[in-house]
Amino acid sequence: MDKESIVKLDKDYIAQFYGRMELAPISGKNATVVNADGREYVDFTSGIGVNSLGIADEGWINAVTDQLKKIQHISNYYYSEQTGLLAEKLVKASGMKRAFFCNSGAEANEGAIKTARKYSFDKYGEGRNRIICLTNSFHGRTLTTLAATGQDVFHQFFFPFTEGFDFVPINDIEALNNAINSSVCAIMCEPIQGESGVNPLSPEYAKEIKKLCSENDLLLIFDEVQTGIGRTGRMFAFQHLDVTPDICSLAKGLGGGLPVGAVLLGERCECTLAPGQHGTTFGGNPAVAAGANAVMERVAEPEFLKSVLDKGEYIRAAVSSWGLDTVVEVRGAGLMVGVQVRCSHKEVAKKCLENGLMILTAGKDVVRMLPPLTINYDEIDRGLEILHGVLRSM
Repeated sequence: MDKESIVKLDKDYIAQFYGRMELAPISGKNATVVNADGREYVDFTSGIGVNSLGIADEGWINAVTDQLKKIQHISNYYYSEQTGLLAEKLVKASGMKRAFFCNSGAEANEGAIKTARKYSFDKYGEGRNRIICLTNSFHGRTLTTLAATGQDVFHQFFFPFTEGFDFVPINDIEALNNAINSSVCAIMCEPIQGESGVNPLSPEYAKEIKKLCSENDLLLIFDEVQTGIGRTGRMFAFQHLDVTPDICSLAKGLGGGLPVGAVLLGERCECTLAPGQHGTTFGGNPAVAAGANAVMERVAEPEFLKSVLDKGEYIRAAVSSWGLDTVVEVRGAGLMVGVQVRCSHKEVAKKCLENGLMILTAGKDVVRMLPPLTINYDEIDRGLEILHGVLRSM
């Protein structure tokens, strides 16, 4: 089908929940996408951090298709080899104790929230159920994860939202201390806030959170839906901070392109939820788990993670070296890069696409890059050349 036919199908039959950009990709390889009109684009988005091994990675494809030839799905009433192997990899890589599988980041965060509240209920009874989150956080689009998201723009239309969430500014230790009282059961945050502008927790703040959680018997939840599975140059972003959470939520890059979420549980809460208290039909699907196992096997290699660090530093150094008035700051870790700009970030993304570069926005003024972890330097240079030209013209 040509691009116009694909667009017409979308507009005629798909609920118009998205403001799509003028691109209809039909194929690609690694970080290069081919549009329906045959034009190639450099991909600095990886499906918003999902295609961790790029497009059409042969090892990932083989793992998924091999499993599809055996059995594509079973009920969670039964055991799955691929799912068990994936849990083992995640537990050993994270230092946590157990994993639960679901289908998305929002579902993973729902599981984390339920675990934290059940842990506190079991020990203290009713009334200790509030969770402290951070201003400008993003945790998902279900009613509960919207309520946990610290952005007023999301707290509209869908009332009543789930109760029990309080918000404090990022990296403000005094505000965090003042927010803790006898009704609080957990603190939930992203090691780097992605959707609001690539804003990292300071190491000092992260350690203070851990200290307060230990002193007050609160669970620490790290939302690593966007930062996890090698995105920042470590398997988990919390490893940069030298702080291990009690609960860690994952999704996006874990599946390599297929939908999967995971909740990693530490020792304090590994047995909090009992059979019947949480579950999902498709979580831990064998074919999806096979793809995730292929991702884990590649990303866990020290040389691979070092390459992510090196490529991220290369991108940040290049943008910083341009000396453009349109650039305020370049920040991030690994291949999670934010460029704060003085011009319209949405216009930058639009012009980049017109010139052959797929790129993301975040917050009010940040151009965001989440390229495949496997992106090569030729693809990086081609993308940066386009971005440079656009920012120079703004």
